Amino acid sequence: MRIVRFTPSRKTSLGNDPQFGIFENKDSIRLISGDPLYTGILPLDEVINISEVRLLAPVIPRSKVVCIGKNYADHATEMGGDVPKEPIIFLKPNTSIIGPDEIIRWPADSSRVDHEVELAIVISRICKDVPKEKYSDVIFGYTIANDVTARDLQKIDGQWTRAKSFDTFCPIGPWIETEFKPGNQKISASVAGEIKQSARLDQMVFDIPTIIAFVTRIMTLLPGDLILTGTPAGIGPMVPGSKVSVTIEGIGELVNTVAK
Repeated sequence: MRIVRFTPSRKTSLGNDPQFGIFENKDSIRLISGDPLYTGILPLDEVINISEVRLLAPVIPRSKVVCIGKNYADHATEMGGDVPKEPIIFLKPNTSIIGPDEIIRWPADSSRVDHEVELAIVISRICKDVPKEKYSDVIFGYTIANDVTARDLQKIDGQWTRAKSFDTFCPIGPWIETEFKPGNQKISASVAGEIKQSARLDQMVFDIPTIIAFVTRIMTLLPGDLILTGTPAGIGPMVPGSKVSVTIEGIGELVNTVAK
């Protein structure tokens, strides 16, 4: 099931507030009553055409975005480091979230802004100290993320907070896929139509159960929190004006444009 969050793109009877729906096919969305993370998935009778709405980020974390660094061996190598012995985590603020077709804003502080395609986990409930064998109990679904990074600032600072935290630096979407099962699906990124990153999800150093168990040993996760699971090799710059596409087989494609 693909859960979308949207707002009307033109005047309709839907009002102006963001709403949730089930993306049933390439043309239609069935409305949902309330927020699926808090009130459950309650489909309504009303169906609208995709042309009548603008898709938004499918979830806005009320708390945090947890990211896993160097979780593909080839990416660890290209960053000049060893494969980590346990997950490396850092945070992005929820204010960095944008949705499909929104603009990634190049900050004046940076001279190089990179793409990083990642599988994102959407957390379903409050959880702490989740054992590996129970990991699926706390996952609502999966979406696609672009962990946008000001690479030059990352090198200058020697840590990642500023480089990863600018507004618009976490595009996610286009929907949450609730039935997705991570395996050997292809994950890729392209800039201006040229493929830059391409790998398989089973190349991750730490798998989803390990990530969930590790993160929840450290911090409590809340409904709607995101975990970005790392990016493969091939990171590189996105020049202003370029269109960036990040895709995961079985979920879909997330497209954004870069602008100063």
